[in-house]
Amino acid sequence: MIGGYCDERGSNEYNLALGQNRADATKNALVTAGVAANRIRVISYGKEKPFCTESTEECWQQNRRGGFTIEK
Repeated sequence: MIGGYCDERGSNEYNLALGQNRADATKNALVTAGVAANRIRVISYGKEKPFCTESTEECWQQNRRGGFTIEK
């Protein structure tokens, strides 16, 4: 599973859409590299699950990511 994450700035709606775009782009890169699309699920967390909680540019950069979780 690929989760799309964003920093704390922006509305919830905006960040959920941005997180979805980020997760979809990550999925597309994996599919292009040869991973079967039916093996990948995507979800957007927006700004709800930050990696870093400080309000700095460095922290915001860490929160803008696609994260991987292996499901069985």
